[in-house]
Amino acid sequence: MLRSLTTAGTGMTAQQLNLDTISNNLANVNTNGFKSQRANFQDLIYQTYRMSGASGGGTVSQPVAMQIGLGTQFASTSSDFSSGPLQSTGNSMDLAIAGEGFFKVELPNGDFAYTRDGSFQTNANGEMVTADGYPVVPNITFPAGATQITVSANGIVSCQVPGQNQPQTLGQIKLTLFPNPGGLTRVGQNLYAPGGASGDATDVNAGDAGSGQVQSGFVEGSNVNIVTEMVSMITAQRAYEINSKAVQTADDMLSDLNSLKPS
Repeated sequence: MLRSLTTAGTGMTAQQLNLDTISNNLANVNTNGFKSQRANFQDLIYQTYRMSGASGGGTVSQPVAMQIGLGTQFASTSSDFSSGPLQSTGNSMDLAIAGEGFFKVELPNGDFAYTRDGSFQTNANGEMVTADGYPVVPNITFPAGATQITVSANGIVSCQVPGQNQPQTLGQIKLTLFPNPGGLTRVGQNLYAPGGASGDATDVNAGDAGSGQVQSGFVEGSNVNIVTEMVSMITAQRAYEINSKAVQTADDMLSDLNSLKPS
């Protein structure tokens, strides 16, 4: 069988995975805090017929090797953690991070997860929670009847409580930094979990240790660039077509071989 059949087949599989990644980016173009991904590929093993430097007879050696590549494979997905556009909401409970860092939340099993989506709300107990009800860490609890909620750039939360003349400070939202954000694992619901290559989480006050500042009344939009994704989609489509053309050509060659008859 011609190698080109299986080699071009790996190219078609690779471009399908590439298109899957692009489609996920486009599907999340309006998702708060979403970070776009890029599919990465690497070549497969090579069949070596002759090593470079092999003897060509006498004192002559071959200057280059003779190798045939066997295709490509899916290697990884890398994330673009550049900031998305800040969108004004006018809601003081909506928070965006202008710079590096993640909000920390607690999952029902006691584990911690991290997010860039700061569209926070309050639950029945007055706790600040995500849209899925996961409490923010450190815990911020609003007293009954709280009004005029404010969040400073360094994350200090305060509000006006009935019967008090001065605003009451409720706590300080911290941000979490990772040595390698690209090593985080996406778990859905706009959440990330620590991965083996993300490094240890470090909780800091907003604005410290290179972290960003908190912007109240804003949410961070997706950093997906629609034009870039459309161009990538067209490129993936053309690459898929040319690989399918290689499969068709190899099939035609095999058909010609099968039609040969001895004279």
